Amino acid sequence: MPVRYPDAPRSNQRDILHGMAVPDPYRWLEDARDNRTRNWQAGQRELYLRCRGQWSHRTEWSSRLSELAGNETTSAPVLRGPRTFFTRMTKNSEHAALHVSEGGADRVLVDPLEIDPSGDTVLEAWNPSLEGELMAYQLSFQGTENCVLLVRDVATGVVVDGPIDRVRRTSVAWLPGGASFYYVRRLPPELHPGEELYHRRIYLHRIGTDATEDVLIFGAGRAAAQFYTAGISPDGRWLTVSAAAGTSPHNELWLADLWLSDPARPALRPVQVGDVARTHTRIVPGTSGGDTMWLRTTLAAPRGRVVSTTPGDPGQATWRTIIPERRDAVLQDFVPLTDDRLPHPVALVSWSRHAVSEITLHDLRDGRELGQVKLPGNGSVGPFHTPPSPGHEAWFSYSDHTTPRTVLHFDALDERLRTWSPGPSSREEDDGEVRVTVETATSHDGTPVRVFVISPAGGPDRPRPAILTGYGGFGASMAPVYSPDVIAWVRAGGVFAISCLRGGGEEGAWWHRAGMGRSKQRVFDDFDAVTDHLIRQGWTTHRLLGIVGNSNGGLLVAAALTQHPEKYAAAVCLAPLTDMVRYERSGMGPSWRSEYGTADDPDDLSALLSYSPYHNVREGTAYPPVLVGAFEGDSRVDPAHARKFTAALQYASTGGDPIVVRIEHHVGHGGRATSRVVGLHTDVLAFCGHHLGLCPEGDRCECSSAP
Repeated sequence: MPVRYPDAPRSNQRDILHGMAVPDPYRWLEDARDNRTRNWQAGQRELYLRCRGQWSHRTEWSSRLSELAGNETTSAPVLRGPRTFFTRMTKNSEHAALHVSEGGADRVLVDPLEIDPSGDTVLEAWNPSLEGELMAYQLSFQGTENCVLLVRDVATGVVVDGPIDRVRRTSVAWLPGGASFYYVRRLPPELHPGEELYHRRIYLHRIGTDATEDVLIFGAGRAAAQFYTAGISPDGRWLTVSAAAGTSPHNELWLADLWLSDPARPALRPVQVGDVARTHTRIVPGTSGGDTMWLRTTLAAPRGRVVSTTPGDPGQATWRTIIPERRDAVLQDFVPLTDDRLPHPVALVSWSRHAVSEITLHDLRDGRELGQVKLPGNGSVGPFHTPPSPGHEAWFSYSDHTTPRTVLHFDALDERLRTWSPGPSSREEDDGEVRVTVETATSHDGTPVRVFVISPAGGPDRPRPAILTGYGGFGASMAPVYSPDVIAWVRAGGVFAISCLRGGGEEGAWWHRAGMGRSKQRVFDDFDAVTDHLIRQGWTTHRLLGIVGNSNGGLLVAAALTQHPEKYAAAVCLAPLTDMVRYERSGMGPSWRSEYGTADDPDDLSALLSYSPYHNVREGTAYPPVLVGAFEGDSRVDPAHARKFTAALQYASTGGDPIVVRIEHHVGHGGRATSRVVGLHTDVLAFCGHHLGLCPEGDRCECSSAP
């Protein structure tokens, strides 16, 4: 029987934009406080729970995911003074806690669950002072990612400063002595109603004073959606200020010598201003104005290069390439190791080649490659962490599709790589039932698109229930990382494919630009080509294939669903952008104009309308079953996108399977408690398993809904 959906009246609302009528029949669902919206959501929740009760083996999926998500993991350590700081997620814990180690013993410094036993509080960021005596940390509540900043005395654990509100995972740049730091804070919301998430400024805060007394350092008079970062060299001498237009891949960079100027009025000198590039600094302690500093930059090198210059004269005229751009890999990170015990200073450099990490060692004097650091597998590494003094060691995280995150330690004295852990740890070891292969699909314009295919057999032995995912935006790479949901699906006998689409960063800045703005359709074409490739190669069939995506990946899935509904047997859109005409009017939308374009431009509007999922839902179309996910605390992507898209699909679809929306409270776009993660992934796998015909026990059971 046809599914009866909650009432959602269609209005005649339409906007006239650049002479074009743009209908918006569910505009009223944008207002979460409207009683009509509340009643609609209540009805949708009843429908969702009723449908969820029919998804086979949900309890078993939950059990499998809980086991796989129960690994103990540790972050890369941060060394300050005699202390080492790191976060640790213990087995079956809800949140990682911040630890400090000193004298061979470690203790918990900040535990989100002690602060809030409900699990709704997240430790978003933390930054110890240069001496390791104070810790600045940021907490957000109920998923909003809007933080308060506090400072604890590390020795006593007592809060000595804060809370300071209106921050959002800000950088914290401590001055020597721990009396003050630079950070980023938004202006009071009453100054710019409707733009409360913007209008950032860099301030200098003095410990023990009210935040209203903070000194404005940078940002006045600049665009509302500018994002800023402040950094300090390890010895506290050099201040760097970076500014970017929202999530733009380009930044501007300034440098100030705090030994020669008042920290409250730093004399900032331009390093890179007005260029289409992203640049980061590396300055070792003890560097004077005439000594060498290094920059990692994409200027004149879309895949990245390392140049040397001096802090006293850092302009581009003085740049000298030390490590040139590679044609086959993208530069990810660079760190100089300059300990006097080394025969000569060296550089540790991480690269990404087709999303897989590599690390090379170089002579820092001339950039000559000395060799490679062999990693445990085909995985991905995180940023390098080094001591604040000139050293010979670096720490970084490592993960791949079958290996939970671990921390590795490189010592340039013996050029050996070791596993680092501050104490006992436990990890889920793969049992050999999961194999990873790399396929190459050909997109509609002939562009090769790589796909990680995770499967039980390592090859297309027979068509299997499959999930395809991707992202294709913001220069983000789909690098190999451990995901419990992927392992659970594959161990049950399914195939999980992860596509590296244009718009991402897998092949460098040009790959990102190729899927931005008016070229966004290329991302969806790449995804469609991967779909065809998986079926043509025998991995799966249209009746066994589901697609899953989150955030910009939710947009991807929603676009694929509306452009090719006949190709998929199930679709999951989590926190999706769907109304691309009005995305700038809510959440973090204004900061994404460089990524998507703006409806204020007629040519951009035409491109946005061509793929906007909400505007491309077609009445009388047999859409497959769809699970839409929204998070009430989401301050990035407004849940209104999910509501409007769900209503449009429910009205238009002639398919026999339900289209449901899962609205979760007290969580947002980012970090959440482990049980919340497991709960979400359980529903996704149970939904996909029900409609694609896969049980947690694999071939040992039969699903009544199997095609």
